Amino acid sequence: MRHGRSRVDYRVFRGEPSELRGVGGILRNAIALRSGGIIQLGLLLLIATPVAGVAFSIFGFAQERDRLYVVVAATVLLILAYSLIGFAWSV
Repeated sequence: MRHGRSRVDYRVFRGEPSELRGVGGILRNAIALRSGGIIQLGLLLLIATPVAGVAFSIFGFAQERDRLYVVVAATVLLILAYSLIGFAWSV
């Protein structure tokens, strides 16, 4: 409603404020019920869901002593971690 008729300038990227770039700041803003913090927390949860699924599958396969799937799941987890850490360092 506030910016419904304003023109969009795609030449300049305006990222999130510095308080919403770390987990602590995101949690503080979400607990304070600020919209930016809630949205960022939702995005963190969306990213964490498949990562946690792969991590738990490693433990499940290890309990079943299925080494092949442990190796495959660990490889997937390493790829996920590398992509997330690489993305965080580029920002």
